[in-house]
Amino acid sequence: MWKKRPSPHRDAALARSPSSSSAASVSGDSEEEDTGFLEVTVSDMKHPPPELGPMPEGLSPQQVVRRHILGSIVQSERSYVDSLKRILQDYRNPLMEMEPKVLSARKCQVVFFRLKEILQCHSMFQIALASRVAEWDSAEKIGDLFVASFSKSMVLDVYSDYVNNFTTAMSLIKKACLTKPAFLDFLKKRQMASADRVTLYGLMVKPIQRFPQFILLLQDMLKNTPKGHADRLSLQLALTELETLAEKLNEQKRLADQVAEIQQLSKSISDRSSLNKLLSSGHRQLLLCETLTETVYGDRGQLIKSKERKVFLLNDLLVCANINFKGQLEISSLVPLGPKYVVKWSTALLQVQVVEVGQESGAYDKDNVVIHNAGAKKHTPTGQSSHNKVYLGPPRLFQELQDLQKDLAVVEQITLLISTLHGTYQNLNMTVAQDWCLALQRMMKVKEEEIHSANKCRLRLLLPGKPDKSGRPISVMVVFITPNPLSKISWVNRLHLAKIGLREENQPGWLCPDEDKKSKAPFWCPILSCHMPAFSSKALDLQLGAAVHNPVQSSLLGFSAVSTSLPQGYLWVGGGQEGAGGHVEIFSLNRAVPRTVKSFPVASPVLCMEYIPEAGEGDPGTQEPRATTEQPPTSPHPTVCLGLRDGSIVVYGSVDAGTQCLLTCKSPGVQPVLCLKHSPEYLFAGLQDGTVAAYPRSSGGLWELAEQPTRLAVGTGPVRALLTLDETLWASCANQVTVLDATSLRAQQTFEAHPDAEASVTHMIKAGSGVWMAFSSGSSIRLFHTETLEHLQEINIATRTTFVLPGQKHVRVTSLLICQGSLWVGTDQGIIVLLPVPRLEGIPKITGKGMVSLNGHGGPVEFLAVALSTLAPDVLKGDQEEEEEGEEEKPHELDSPPPREMRKKGILLQYRLRSTSHLPGHLLSVREAPASGTPAHTEEDGSIYEMADDPDVWVRSRPCARDTPRKEISSVAIISGGRGYRNFHPESLRRGGDADSTLLIWQVPLTL
Repeated sequence: MWKKRPSPHRDAALARSPSSSSAASVSGDSEEEDTGFLEVTVSDMKHPPPELGPMPEGLSPQQVVRRHILGSIVQSERSYVDSLKRILQDYRNPLMEMEPKVLSARKCQVVFFRLKEILQCHSMFQIALASRVAEWDSAEKIGDLFVASFSKSMVLDVYSDYVNNFTTAMSLIKKACLTKPAFLDFLKKRQMASADRVTLYGLMVKPIQRFPQFILLLQDMLKNTPKGHADRLSLQLALTELETLAEKLNEQKRLADQVAEIQQLSKSISDRSSLNKLLSSGHRQLLLCETLTETVYGDRGQLIKSKERKVFLLNDLLVCANINFKGQLEISSLVPLGPKYVVKWSTALLQVQVVEVGQESGAYDKDNVVIHNAGAKKHTPTGQSSHNKVYLGPPRLFQELQDLQKDLAVVEQITLLISTLHGTYQNLNMTVAQDWCLALQRMMKVKEEEIHSANKCRLRLLLPGKPDKSGRPISVMVVFITPNPLSKISWVNRLHLAKIGLREENQPGWLCPDEDKKSKAPFWCPILSCHMPAFSSKALDLQLGAAVHNPVQSSLLGFSAVSTSLPQGYLWVGGGQEGAGGHVEIFSLNRAVPRTVKSFPVASPVLCMEYIPEAGEGDPGTQEPRATTEQPPTSPHPTVCLGLRDGSIVVYGSVDAGTQCLLTCKSPGVQPVLCLKHSPEYLFAGLQDGTVAAYPRSSGGLWELAEQPTRLAVGTGPVRALLTLDETLWASCANQVTVLDATSLRAQQTFEAHPDAEASVTHMIKAGSGVWMAFSSGSSIRLFHTETLEHLQEINIATRTTFVLPGQKHVRVTSLLICQGSLWVGTDQGIIVLLPVPRLEGIPKITGKGMVSLNGHGGPVEFLAVALSTLAPDVLKGDQEEEEEGEEEKPHELDSPPPREMRKKGILLQYRLRSTSHLPGHLLSVREAPASGTPAHTEEDGSIYEMADDPDVWVRSRPCARDTPRKEISSVAIISGGRGYRNFHPESLRRGGDADSTLLIWQVPLTL
């Protein structure tokens, strides 16, 4: 296979050469046709497997750990190679030699395609590994060996071929098991004869799992390799190579599985049907498929029947099928059995509506299904609501919520009457009446939470049904139970984004400049959800300066709304007029399309913004004592800092705190503030005159803006970019970057980021162990190592933008952003380029051609901002988990009422008041007032059933009793700002677009 293998001593030279060649597809059924690979036999006699010698004395604890990890690498590789040998020696060779043949030679070659080459690849790796292990105690290097061995295109080729062929191989084995008893008997005997009883499928899935295993081992090794170690950069590069390889193989496996599922589905439909033609057209992408339980409810909310269905979400179609497992179940232990499907119904995606319990939607005909909002004023007539109960699932909850709403309206009227009383009474006054109202509102909140809990795993879809006799359209409600809340969120989110994906601007939204010039982008690229004016004021010609996201967790946002809305919080957008004042616009993102909530002028155009989170924000482990809710916290609320052209730095409170101006000051020398960054101790401002001003934190948690800041001279030109990195601050001036200690504020070193002195560093963005930089001239972006400051990669953006605007070679990068494995690059032509970068702690090298957005701006992309929020883990709890936690918490509720009182009818409407004895006036009662002044309840109060003592319980969720880490869901949106909106599709009419400042917002599917 390897025509020429470099010696282990040359590995280091290869470590830093980026892998430029991409996978070439290798076709052909028989191995004789594969002339690209030279077979090499590796003898165990000549090359014994790697063996780690006895541990020398005097090693540091870190060296001991590294040695153990090396032992794990050696052991896992030996086990893997043994598994590959077993497949060939125990299965392939006997089947090829068997007479009469139970599997033809051609089928054998298909089943075991590329396994010999994979074995050769790892046999050669073992030889190199043995030499590294032998010299480990003197050299301690292994990263460059992984780079040299697994960055070659032939490794990707053989693994790609194997992965792409895997589904075909498994279906061939399954078919042979069902049709040839001798083959099934052969597999059973081989499995029983093996010591570990692993099946052929269990062995053949190991190559697919190999690289994720390597990645985990190298991550452990990197964690235990100190900065400055000779192996550190090589390990980071190796991690990048393996992650890139694993990503490519995962994507190929996903596409192969998608094709197999669609083929399996189309087999169940007659060849002449329109659905079969749609599925076999090749234009359908499978976005999501899962086994869900369809449920049917009676008119009292009782479950009538339930059955498992396979539901397929395609890019423009929703299909529901019955699952039919046919064939001998005894083979299911040897090879996974694929079910056969019988299509039950299919409907166009745009006609599907998600409907939540108790949530009104304007998207469907109210005459057929009437579902009112939890907070709606109007009430459903009884006839309609009983007709509606068939669809609601648990209708009792919704009815009880409506009853509470009616009762609140009555109590509000009573409150108005109480305000007209002439006398003063202890237990009948405005304080008590308001307490009743608060208690009812609280009970409504509890009821809404119960409805919300019922929604967690219930996916209710409204589909178009057949018209009735009068021709009136009828909608049908289908209710599915999802396996867990995560699945429900995923379905609602994917359905929502798939519909947006069908809009004209997303057909297609991205161009993939691959070798085959495909214009069809993968579905999991960002989807343009909206474009809108950046400023509500049309009178002023405002230019954009900066934007920042202020994340806010909204407890009031419904379960389904979380799946469809933009990341929770507020988007601050700043700008202004040249030579005039500035302006700030704040948008609320707790919805599918942003809405302006506040806009205000500032003294001068906004040049930069910095969001500073609350101290300790995002630490789920911190439990505040209840007393602190009464007093202002010592740590400040989140703030947003603005840097203005007139040299002002202005600090605002967050939207929830009223966006009041907390602090303001002028920079030293009243220099324009070009960039802002913060660390735990300082607020740093990059100024026009080449200095960085460092403002320390005050005792109140804000910044000492009134005092003279520490001035750090960086150069003579403007400081255009700042970056806080671990305990350092990177500041750019012209083509130089100075690294300063973020605590002592002393300069550590300065390095040249670009050979051209005129090319100033304008943007710096960190990912993994690297920093990407953009410049004021030229179309290149450059990558530097965070530890050695070494220049690692340079990418010319112009080679990508020419796919959209041919002939335009002079391109300048105007904005940079890294988010979830993608580097976003905005240009002065309004074009946005997306480049893939690794997500792990390796080197963020660009590892593919990337994509170019066909949606952009009419002028330069002034900024790229990310809005990111994580869903509270409580939302992900299933009902079973909540019940378990409830049982754990019960013993602590010492003041809960006894069961006898629990059984009594009625509820004491009590929210804040424990007793009215401290209020002025007489006690209105048929009994005499108790002699003692204690606020104890008498039997008169009788029907006591307190919902909870603490009014904050329903505002703040209680911390989880168990400390099990819960998986978080990240909601991500990318915002670009620039002049106008432009569609770069050749056939689009929106070539120019308006010149107003415009925001483009892309949504990314929730990462689950």
